[in-house]
Amino acid sequence: MNTYPDTKKTIQLIKELVEIPSPSGNTNTIMNFVEEYFSDLQVEMKRNRKGALIITLPGEDTMRHRMLTAHVDALGAMVKEIKSDGRLRLSMIGGFRWNAVEGEYCRIETSTGKTYSGTILMHQTSVHVYKNAGEAKRDETNIEVRIDEKVRNATDVRELGIEVGDFVSFDPRAEITESGFIKSRHLDDKASVGMLMQLIRHIQSEGITLPYTTHFLISNNEEIGYGGNSNIPDETIEYLAVDMGAIGDGQSTDEFTVSICAKDSSGPYHYGLRKHLVSLAEENGIEYKVDIYPYYGSDASAAIRAGFDIVHGLIGAGIDASHAYERTHESSILHTENLLWHYVQSKMVIE
Repeated sequence: MNTYPDTKKTIQLIKELVEIPSPSGNTNTIMNFVEEYFSDLQVEMKRNRKGALIITLPGEDTMRHRMLTAHVDALGAMVKEIKSDGRLRLSMIGGFRWNAVEGEYCRIETSTGKTYSGTILMHQTSVHVYKNAGEAKRDETNIEVRIDEKVRNATDVRELGIEVGDFVSFDPRAEITESGFIKSRHLDDKASVGMLMQLIRHIQSEGITLPYTTHFLISNNEEIGYGGNSNIPDETIEYLAVDMGAIGDGQSTDEFTVSICAKDSSGPYHYGLRKHLVSLAEENGIEYKVDIYPYYGSDASAAIRAGFDIVHGLIGAGIDASHAYERTHESSILHTENLLWHYVQSKMVIE
């Protein structure tokens, strides 16, 4: 009996992924997790020099290739300064707003691998001390980390082994609700990574041969703009980024369908591929929304900017509150999984 896609299993895998700290620049642990996930299968895998993972499934046509990508790197921060009072000043990794992480628990990882917990707070947090606490600007000057250790000054902090350049990751606070939602930080883009991992496992364990050799790039620098614009084989014709659909005023994307991107800040995605994805959805009863994201870029658009001669597209589950405390529903993941399944078995747009 075919049980693919098993969306509840996918959501559990996504929860495991979001709970592994992986800010851009420090993703080796989660890459090891992804590799270990396929250790019982004979899958061709390799790491590139940037640390990304490329998984290749040979297809019937070995001359024309497809590539699908999703990224494991997440938003985070680095220690910018150790303040005289023992607090830490931060430098952002990725594009978020400081107010989106205010009050969040975090983890500081030293260069030796030791970790400490802390909380990201405004310096002017106490209303009993700071009359205008609510009016102070949320920026790199006022936002700081309160370390959960007995420290009174910079010397005490350095004695813990904490230094400038240490990575800071945000507590995901992942939760799966009985109503079918998963809410967590870093669903962008670990939701898509989980879906691709499940898709690869299904194809390989069932002995399915795809019509074209297909590469799956698990990239690790997307949040800083260059995760998927290298190591694209010359034979690659179609490149599909699997990321997320952003939700907000003026957007058609929701948490219950798959989002198909028509255009983002880089310009339009390939019109033929977009229409092909829409046709696949309509032919197979997959609920979808077509949308435009004005402040968005993907690994596919990064590859186009890098000069690759490819047909590029972008799809993903609808994610609410992107780059903050995010949420999506199992139905959005289900429709995205189904579209991916039909896409990898379909004919190419350019024959």
